[in-house]
Amino acid sequence: MFKLNLKIAWRNLWKNKGYTFINILGLSIGMASCILIFIFIRYQMSFDEGFKDQNRIYRLTTNWTSGDGFEESQGVPKPAPDALRNDFKNQIEKVGAIRQDGGIIKVKDVSGKERVKVLEDVFYADPAFFEIMSFKWLQGNPDESLTAPHTVVLSKQMAARFFGDWTKAIGKTINYQNRENFRVTGILEDMPENTSFPLNIVVSYQTFRSYKDEKFDQWGNTSSNDECYFLLKKGVSIDEIRAALPKFSEKYFEKNASSKEEVSAQALTDIHYNDNLGNFANKTMPRKELYGLAIIGVFLLLTACINFINLATAQAVSRSKEVGVRKVMGSLKRQLVVQFLTETLTISTLSLLVACVLTEIALPGMKKLFHDDISFSIIQHPMIFIFMIALVLVVSLLAGFYPAMVMSQFSPALAIKNKITANAGGLSLRKILVIVQFTITIVLIIGTLVVLRQMNYMREKPLGFNPSAIAMVSVRNDSLSVLKYQVFQERISKLPGVVSSSFCRNPPSSGNNNESNFKYNGTETANFQANTKVADEHYFDTFGMTFVAGKGFSKSDTIKELVVNETMLKKLNVVNFNDALGKKIRLWGKEGTIVGVVKDFNNLSLHDPISPIVIVPMKESYRNLAVKMDSRLILSVMPQIEKIWNDTFPENFYSSSFVDDDISQYYETERIMGTLFKFFAGVIIFISFIGLFGLISFVATQRTKEVAIRKVLGASTIELVKMLNGSFLVMVFIANIVAWPLAYLFISKWLSGFAYRIDISIWPFALAMIISMVITLITVSVRSYKAAVTNTIDALKYE
Repeated sequence: MFKLNLKIAWRNLWKNKGYTFINILGLSIGMASCILIFIFIRYQMSFDEGFKDQNRIYRLTTNWTSGDGFEESQGVPKPAPDALRNDFKNQIEKVGAIRQDGGIIKVKDVSGKERVKVLEDVFYADPAFFEIMSFKWLQGNPDESLTAPHTVVLSKQMAARFFGDWTKAIGKTINYQNRENFRVTGILEDMPENTSFPLNIVVSYQTFRSYKDEKFDQWGNTSSNDECYFLLKKGVSIDEIRAALPKFSEKYFEKNASSKEEVSAQALTDIHYNDNLGNFANKTMPRKELYGLAIIGVFLLLTACINFINLATAQAVSRSKEVGVRKVMGSLKRQLVVQFLTETLTISTLSLLVACVLTEIALPGMKKLFHDDISFSIIQHPMIFIFMIALVLVVSLLAGFYPAMVMSQFSPALAIKNKITANAGGLSLRKILVIVQFTITIVLIIGTLVVLRQMNYMREKPLGFNPSAIAMVSVRNDSLSVLKYQVFQERISKLPGVVSSSFCRNPPSSGNNNESNFKYNGTETANFQANTKVADEHYFDTFGMTFVAGKGFSKSDTIKELVVNETMLKKLNVVNFNDALGKKIRLWGKEGTIVGVVKDFNNLSLHDPISPIVIVPMKESYRNLAVKMDSRLILSVMPQIEKIWNDTFPENFYSSSFVDDDISQYYETERIMGTLFKFFAGVIIFISFIGLFGLISFVATQRTKEVAIRKVLGASTIELVKMLNGSFLVMVFIANIVAWPLAYLFISKWLSGFAYRIDISIWPFALAMIISMVITLITVSVRSYKAAVTNTIDALKYE
């Protein structure tokens, strides 16, 4: 029976090639989009999975609550892991500290000749960290490999890169920062792409503890480089730990009347999805973005299914005689439903095959957009195959069930006499579906316009400094390199095209931020922490900062004078900025005099408000030379800078980046979402209007005789086109009215995630209406005009 139904279905589809093509085109594009979205969501949802006891693994975080708001960091003070281990013995099984660092790695061959020189991230980790996180060890184990100082564990790939054969790496040494040799004691399996832990070089935490300048008894300094993980004992609830953490925080952090600093616990399963708290891989994907993509996928599929339903129910009139004859010959309603569902299943299956081809074509572009190793392999990821099967079944039922029920309920007598009409009522389901379809389309058009405008606003908004044409050239801060700073800067400054230069730790806006406690004017420690910037006296000119009071500090190798921003003084309740000049700030055990106040600048992304900032000179903490260039000469200047760098620091590794590029990375998620909105809005518009074209084609065919009679009675071509177009334009207008409040709710929610954002105006809504109405008018007019100019004699002989 199924074979017979399939044969009949194929004949019917072949007979109506035009409608079959439109249905397959719409469904295949919708399915391909859904498959792409599913592949991406599956990949993102696979992050940090597969760890043993992963539901008992948590990360300690730090947060600050004051009258000005709430801030949090994934970092913890250095004493926190030891304190947690000591105070929660009965509730926590293991506590592991890990710290991110980085520098030059050198490897020599057996003859002593340097064979590898690279700049890499380096992590210091407790053995307990690897006991908590069940990474696969190829050689060695945590207790043996990371207990002693100056021992290092490498990933398989890194070991092969350093020594050629990873199996022979154990016992060999690597040099770090030209100052220490680490002995290889273990090999880890390579980290997957979908992890928050890109651990390729891991040094024992005891090595970090041995550094004299690191303070493991001070709770006043928190860095995002220091993280702490813990494993709950079986049967212990995280709620029990969270309830005890405020008291734990009160015990160790300095008490303050108007500000509270606490530690909190974040689940391992939340790390990849929390964009407020980062991770070592710098990869986050907020769940709301994934939900948004899933909703867009549903909209795409729904739009394609609405096309199918509209065309199928409209086409039902032309198949009424077939239904009538079948019923007279004894076909049951159930058999007719199965027949029509078989047709839908056939179209859905064909659409899936086309969708797979479209997915393969689109996948390279998606990989480039997301910078991730996304795979369409159903062998590696069987869930993709299961999803595709489910997709075909859902589409077949969603798109085919209603038309099948409509056609199976035709009266045999009316059907044989051709008395079935296309529009039984003024507000048919078909019209409602068209309105729903275009409501979705218009919401996406408005959303796309707002996203693009906000992205443009972020690119053009003044940041309070000028990041244009500034390269951050990394420098070492060991004692030998520091002695060469002045000569290096002088040589760079003499290059044609170099405007100015400044030694600093980071640019004004940076993802690497340090928050520190401080004392103002000899009083008690302030009730908030300051964002600290370390730079020389040329920093303000190089980055084009504006002073609202005082001036920049004088040349100095350590803290004597310092500069603050407006927000800093506002939070200290200083109304007249000039009153702050000459006052003292005590920071990191040293005291400096405020000599200047700079106009506020965005030190973080536009998602966040401006922080209170202190800028101080401290030569031993510089990490970069910021070089301001003539934008027209960048291509010629950069190679010269690299040559001077290599001549000055031959033992080190050259690296540089542009401040503009670094800032643009803040908005990578918004860039991706903007691209996706443009693409999927285009897809939905295309699906909607090919469906509209198919529907107007059918309506025009059904009204051929009416059009001919009106033409004979004197109706003009324009009047006939208006008659055929009118109902469609009304439906699209109603869709706009419905879409506007929905779109407003969506864009208001999205824009609320930015501290600095555009105002919602009427023009995106008006432009969306114009776009939808114009495209509708063009689409239906093309087909209406063809029907209106049809030969009258041929039309009257139509039946």
